[in-house]
Amino acid sequence: MNISNVLAALEIMWKGMAGIFVTIFIIMVCVWIMGKLGRRRK
Repeated sequence: MNISNVLAALEIMWKGMAGIFVTIFIIMVCVWIMGKLGRRRK
């Protein structure tokens, strides 16, 4: 097992996890904004 391969895999993994969390946050903000806009129309 080569340590450079492990470090490269960890780098790819944290970038993927960060992308997932950023995507979830963006979806949450969009849902919150749509909820605010929906309340005003009623």
